[in-house]
Amino acid sequence: TLAVQWEVAQIRQALSPTGIPLILLKGAAYVMAKLPTARGRIFSDIDIMVPKDRLNEVEAALMLHGWATTHHDTYDQHYYRTWMHELPPMQHIKRMTVLDVHHAILPETTAIHPDPAQLRAAAVRLDASGQIMTLAPVDMVLHSATHLFHDGELEQGLRDLLDIDSLLQHFGSLPSFWTQLIERARELELTRPLFYALRYATLLLHTPVPPTTVSHFDHPNRLLLALMDSLFIRALLPNHASCSDLLTGTARSLLYVRANWLRMPPLLLARHLFHKAFISPKTEHIHTQSDRTVPRQFRDKERVN
Repeated sequence: TLAVQWEVAQIRQALSPTGIPLILLKGAAYVMAKLPTARGRIFSDIDIMVPKDRLNEVEAALMLHGWATTHHDTYDQHYYRTWMHELPPMQHIKRMTVLDVHHAILPETTAIHPDPAQLRAAAVRLDASGQIMTLAPVDMVLHSATHLFHDGELEQGLRDLLDIDSLLQHFGSLPSFWTQLIERARELELTRPLFYALRYATLLLHTPVPPTTVSHFDHPNRLLLALMDSLFIRALLPNHASCSDLLTGTARSLLYVRANWLRMPPLLLARHLFHKAFISPKTEHIHTQSDRTVPRQFRDKERVN
């Protein structure tokens, strides 16, 4: 926790000349807001959100303080900067800590577009200066739900679902929280990921959710819901042989395909998968060979504990 607090202070110092408030996302936000969700958490990176039209300024300020991009492949740089909701991950050249700079919570190519300006406008101050902030409580829940149910890598899915459970239990007693959550999900076009978050949190973790809350959303049809239950209930269990059956691997693979389908339109997705399958491996081999000349301490990713 102290390491995260110190790293946040370094990021804040780097961005101070820009005057841009530092909006923390996910784990770092939980730590700095002293939420129960932060307990026992191990960090591999820190996530922040800034306005898209200030990305160049933010990236330059971070580079002056020792952060550098980690993706040197031309295609990867184009992929992140053109289509994604974040810059390529940045890593500090001395501390080796990793920073993800977001400008939105979903890629630009998705069918739904939660307005980042609305998220920033509702952000909550954590200090008197207003320079360190987190998303509002309902937006924290929606971001966590969106991250889990639009992401295809579910090896840590149970941890993410536990985050949702913890956030709902912590904020659920606030006046009007559930009403605000429903209204905000509609406003940001996030009713479907919230529906899945509430459904599987209650099914798997028995999270206390008012019975009428889920009824406000447009449910998937019966066949689709049965399919999603079959996939997510398998994929969200711990990634261990004792929790798997013959269909668990297939479920995770299908959800990975689903996530990519949600992320990009078909033609762009086909182009991207072709490049990653047949072109990127050659580029990565070249970078791996050149990396052997770099000292180990500048190649390995250090965890922030």
